[in-house]
Amino acid sequence: MVKITYDPIHTLVVHDISKVPLDDLLRERVTPGATMPLYWCNGILFSFASPPMIDEMAKDYFSGKIHWMEVHYLEMKEYKPVIELNDEHYNGAIKVRVIDTGSSQLHRDFIAWLKNNTNK
Repeated sequence: MVKITYDPIHTLVVHDISKVPLDDLLRERVTPGATMPLYWCNGILFSFASPPMIDEMAKDYFSGKIHWMEVHYLEMKEYKPVIELNDEHYNGAIKVRVIDTGSSQLHRDFIAWLKNNTNK
């Protein structure tokens, strides 16, 4: 039988956090070829950027420590699986997917920390 080991992340280092308007959060997820999803957890809609997986980051990752270079967020009480961005620069509405990450212990812990340590 194969041995299975669960070794969750034990440390999250966040380097920058900004509360932003919804349109800005949506625009940052639009790329020329597609859109990247946003995350929703316990009343917060957010995105994060991870650094490149260079040797130091890989070493941290495999020892249970991850880095988010920046987090952008806003309050959104109810989960919506898709949010539309209507912007004159795009011909029509762009739909951005939203992933409910409420089942992620990492995301739940981060959102609890965020709510207790920022002005929301």
